Amino acid sequence: MTIAKGDRLPSTTFTKMTEDGPQAVASEEYFAGRTIAVFSVPGAFTPTCSAKHLPGFIDKADALKDKGVDEIACTAVNDAFVMGAWGKSAGADGKVTMLADGNGDFAQAVGLTMDGSKFGLGQRGQRFSMIVKDGVVTELNVEAPGDFKLSSADHMLGQL
Repeated sequence: MTIAKGDRLPSTTFTKMTEDGPQAVASEEYFAGRTIAVFSVPGAFTPTCSAKHLPGFIDKADALKDKGVDEIACTAVNDAFVMGAWGKSAGADGKVTMLADGNGDFAQAVGLTMDGSKFGLGQRGQRFSMIVKDGVVTELNVEAPGDFKLSSADHMLGQL
């Protein structure tokens, strides 16, 4: 079942790269008491994700925070090493937190997976964004396959 507005996020664990190596991030703790703008991409370093999706959130980070977002998080079914490297290469440090969903547990738990096997990607998370307030989804924007409109930082700014 796909998550919907008004639903509480399921309990999962992400991993983020730190200076001390990979660190587990429990979703219940991460989202508690804060407003988080989350966006999911099919894969780090992939064309639309690298050229538009992540850069849009980096560019609009201050505007999102001015509208009440405490933190911006990018997630993908990639490992923490890849997500960390992608964040560094894109200049995300201090603007977007890179949360690895290495086994796709989060994407599966929210019902937003896709089969990228024909592109050599295997099971991945769909392209989507959401606003989460204290663990509850208040906005959910799921893209049609191949699209990039609803999950953008610009679209999210209009929702805040």
